[in-house]
Amino acid sequence: MALGTVTASYELRFDTGRVCLDLLATTHPEERLDSVDALCAWITGAELVPEGTGLAHADPSWLAAFRELRAHLVPLIRAPGSPSYVPALTRVNDVARAAPPAPRAVPGADGTLVRRLDGPPGREALLGAVARDAVDLLTDPAARASLRQCEGDHCPIVYVDASRGRRRRWCSSEVCGNRERVARHRRRTAALTRA
Repeated sequence: MALGTVTASYELRFDTGRVCLDLLATTHPEERLDSVDALCAWITGAELVPEGTGLAHADPSWLAAFRELRAHLVPLIRAPGSPSYVPALTRVNDVARAAPPAPRAVPGADGTLVRRLDGPPGREALLGAVARDAVDLLTDPAARASLRQCEGDHCPIVYVDASRGRRRRWCSSEVCGNRERVARHRRRTAALTRA
């Protein structure tokens, strides 16, 4: 499946524990936000909008704005002492000022209440929701203390370790964890054949 036609859940990651970290994960192992359609799939998958929310009004400026916000998150999450930290923090705080999309409870087809937005979500409102999540993460000592870098080879993904005992080692057991188990098996097998 071509990346630009994102429909499969495995093409976009939503397992870091925070929306802002999920946005950071869109660069690994390659650029995942390579089209407006991919961005809209990410926005829906990250649950910034309810399933079925129309995003037909999204345009290439949305893609540029989300990539810019992502670039500002990098020093805040991965390189707190870097020279770009203060300008990035200023920008994220500015973006966080925008009010997030306003949800409403409306009766669904079966009569149960479902979440809908008050109107089409604007770009600034959605960016503001991601930036607010970053502000919440960065100002919460317990959440900050739970941040972990994936132990997978060459994996830059940062996640919140909410596992019991705080022993999570990989961004995803199915991705990096599986690679590590396969590599460990191959090393053992190679060692046995040499012995």
